Amino acid sequence: MGMLKPLAATGVVAMAVALTFTQRLGIEREMLVAIARSFVQLSAVGFVLQFIFSQKNAAPWILLAYLFMVTVGGYTAGQRANLVPRGKYIAFVSILVGTMITMILLIALKIFPFTPRYMIPAAGMMVGNAMTVTGVTMKKLREDIKIDKNLVETALALGATPREATLQQVKRSVGIALSPGIDNAKTGGLIALPGAMTGLIMAGASPLEAIQVQIIAKNMIMAASTVSSILSTYLCWPAFFTKAFQLKDEVFGA
Repeated sequence: MGMLKPLAATGVVAMAVALTFTQRLGIEREMLVAIARSFVQLSAVGFVLQFIFSQKNAAPWILLAYLFMVTVGGYTAGQRANLVPRGKYIAFVSILVGTMITMILLIALKIFPFTPRYMIPAAGMMVGNAMTVTGVTMKKLREDIKIDKNLVETALALGATPREATLQQVKRSVGIALSPGIDNAKTGGLIALPGAMTGLIMAGASPLEAIQVQIIAKNMIMAASTVSSILSTYLCWPAFFTKAFQLKDEVFGA
């Protein structure tokens, strides 16, 4: 009976799929695949976490789980920005650096102990959000540079560096990518109840402890996402520009 309710709850997805079908959005298959994968993956990961949590020497398992999440996140973000050359590599490095810096700071400041029960969920939240932000940043940056190609090439011809020539496009892409997270932080607790805080209170933790954990989670997600997003713009330059500071025709051609 345990899995019947989750299966029944997928019925609401049918409504969403039917709606996208009637609107001819063409994303029905992707939605169904995502729901099916989520069902299988979440069912499996529960047993994997139970195994990791029971290990006495969990450090290798923490690192393995972290690298696995970053690899999947980099691949997914690269797929979303599929028109960016070496997009999967750029996304992987951006997510790895952004989340690793944040994790090291959390450990150094003794905010979280280096145990699976803390580090794996924290890493999952950071990688998941950094993945979304990085994919949007890369995709939007390429699209904006392509739209403003003439302006960018004029700035380059006048001696501007790639960063200077595309500063406005970088601002837009990073701003758009980070805006949902910023809005979510602004309205946290006013609209949607934060999951970590609510879950801890339901599990019997004190409200003060739950609030502290949720604030830490919001801060680490914001930090990791920002670093990953900005880094991805820098890593895009070799993919977008030649060594002579010219836009690559194979990336921004007709």
